[in-house]
Amino acid sequence: MELTVEGMRQFTGTDQWYRHGLNRNILYTDGAQYVAEAGGAYWLLDEIALANQFERKVRAEEFQVWKLERCSPGNGALLSCEDGNYNIVYQKEIEFTDFPLPSVELWCEGGTILLPSEH
Repeated sequence: MELTVEGMRQFTGTDQWYRHGLNRNILYTDGAQYVAEAGGAYWLLDEIALANQFERKVRAEEFQVWKLERCSPGNGALLSCEDGNYNIVYQKEIEFTDFPLPSVELWCEGGTILLPSEH
């Protein structure tokens, strides 16, 4: 299975909820599962779940916009969390990733990670 923007657009809701293994308070949807599985990015769900567990500023936001943007040149990326009003509350440099897309956006709302199209 290949991760594509078109593939992500097919998710407009979820049939199944997944509970995150490291932070049991976090759920994620079919669309987030697709990103993790097709993009080899379970680590991305881990980053979001762990930030929600250990970062006070992240945990304080009921609605979060998570953006992963690949850096060029190189194989690094920048992961950021915004509060929904374009205010960055958390950032982390990822030294290496083979994530297949130049960028992806996930939302975390009420403890559930989802694609924007699933909202």
